[in-house]
Amino acid sequence: MNTDETLGPDDGPDPDLDPANQSDARGEIEPMLDEPPGPINWNLLRADEAEHTWLELNKWIDWLRTTYGLSASVVPPMWHRHPELVWELSALYTHWQCAYDPQQSGSAPIGWHRDFTDARQRLRDWVAASGTRLDRDRPTRQTVWPGEDPAQPIEDVEIVHRDKDFVAFVIADVERRQQAEEEFLATLGIDPETGEVT
Repeated sequence: MNTDETLGPDDGPDPDLDPANQSDARGEIEPMLDEPPGPINWNLLRADEAEHTWLELNKWIDWLRTTYGLSASVVPPMWHRHPELVWELSALYTHWQCAYDPQQSGSAPIGWHRDFTDARQRLRDWVAASGTRLDRDRPTRQTVWPGEDPAQPIEDVEIVHRDKDFVAFVIADVERRQQAEEEFLATLGIDPETGEVT
């Protein structure tokens, strides 16, 4: 019999490799997040939540477009200015977070990729409908229903510096949300600084 710690050819299988002696490795892996993420409802985010969500989503979309070589016809630079793209991309991001959580089933990523194929076609449809492109952007055209005011003319705007536009957009969105929160608290008679009833 072999006297050192390694097993020789006649010593039989290593007991540490026996499946009966293995612990459930999945139970020992910590999840990426404290809890699975819920859907992002842009209509209900508070200012601090919105700022964090915009920044995380922007970082992920930058990773997504470069990792998968996505063209501007799928993810255009000004996606953040088009709600239809924001909702679709944030749903895809949440799905990705869930699929790649270490406690998720090993087959979850293939499900995400299958859904990603469908999402890419929807993104192409949204981009085509909105008219945003690599170098120019314009607000998504809206169909005017009978009895509504006529739509304002829509002009294309040259994209000069995408990242500066994104930062300005997020700052304006956060300020708008903060203002709405303060106005709501004022209707309740609560001081937004102290949280005390006035």
